[in-house]
Amino acid sequence: MYAITGVTGNVGGAVARALLAGGQSVRAVVRNADKGQVWRNRGCEVALAIIEDGASLSVAFQRAEAVFVLVPPNFDPSPEFSEAREIGKALHSALVAARPKRVIYLSTIGAQAREMNLLTQHSIIEKAIGDLPIPVTFLRPAWFMENCRWDVAPARETGVVPSFLQPIDKPVPMVATADIGRVAAELLQETWKGHRVVELEGPHRVTPNEIATTFADLLGRPVRMEPVPRETWESLFKSQGMKNPTPRIKMLDGFNEGWIEFESAEAGSRKGKVALEAVLQTLIESR
Repeated sequence: MYAITGVTGNVGGAVARALLAGGQSVRAVVRNADKGQVWRNRGCEVALAIIEDGASLSVAFQRAEAVFVLVPPNFDPSPEFSEAREIGKALHSALVAARPKRVIYLSTIGAQAREMNLLTQHSIIEKAIGDLPIPVTFLRPAWFMENCRWDVAPARETGVVPSFLQPIDKPVPMVATADIGRVAAELLQETWKGHRVVELEGPHRVTPNEIATTFADLLGRPVRMEPVPRETWESLFKSQGMKNPTPRIKMLDGFNEGWIEFESAEAGSRKGKVALEAVLQTLIESR
């Protein structure tokens, strides 16, 4: 039995589907019973748990061969990252109590970075469960290609896409969520000792200009990227409702300046199979 958190999202759902396709038993861990029904209909066992509550998580993880842990994204964390610290404590207590044979934690590229930024949330959680006496894999994927969902409307309507990734000819490590789900399912079924890091990106690194060109080909109209001036980010993010935009700004700086990178760099990362064109085509069809 494989317990999967975040199963109602793109990555968690892909992990569960890959396991089911391979004939494995899956326990879908959800916050809401109604959202679990679709997985019950697929033959999964369903468990209710809240990621911040160690007691409910420990019950959901009981008797699991392996556990896949996905923490919901928080784009506007408190300055002290108190939310991530709470989740780290809950996960640690739950995994100690349940003692699954293996754990995959979905972390991120740059989790080892020393400068505080939005991705530091994962660094905190990695540290919180880093002393578990069970095998743990920290799966660190690159920037999600699916982040381009926000670019579909401007590409289609105006042909001008604002870019926070700069310069727009700089290759960025990106990966499709389908690749993350497939690789996570494979890792869950492996046997290893101790703790390890697996870094994952797509077939090749992608520039913002390449994203624009691919949109242009798929939409049949000219599309170009337009860098958003760095000095406008704080006011822009606050106007969108963010209370603490500094972590997001620092994360973007990290990608743009190159200090958010894989520990093993591009040469040491595992490469996915899904190309940018396939992801953008799906995003266009769904909007």
